[in-house]
Amino acid sequence: MTGIRFLDNIVFWFEKRAFGVCAWLGKKLGIRATSIRMYFIYLSFFTVGSPVILYFLMAFILEHKDYFKPRKSRRTSVWEI
Repeated sequence: MTGIRFLDNIVFWFEKRAFGVCAWLGKKLGIRATSIRMYFIYLSFFTVGSPVILYFLMAFILEHKDYFKPRKSRRTSVWEI
């Protein structure tokens, strides 16, 4: 029973986090997510898996994107002091 729960957790993680990176990048670039996934797979084969590091970095940034956004100040112009 615990093995099935473990596999369900892995599938849930991939559906929510791992595949969300390609969808997010596709939305930002205006490209279909399936095309980005295919290019990522091809690059991984040709470069012996080095894009995996880039993928995990993008997943980390996507997960914590609120911390990377510039903060807006309360003042809208220089003249409001």
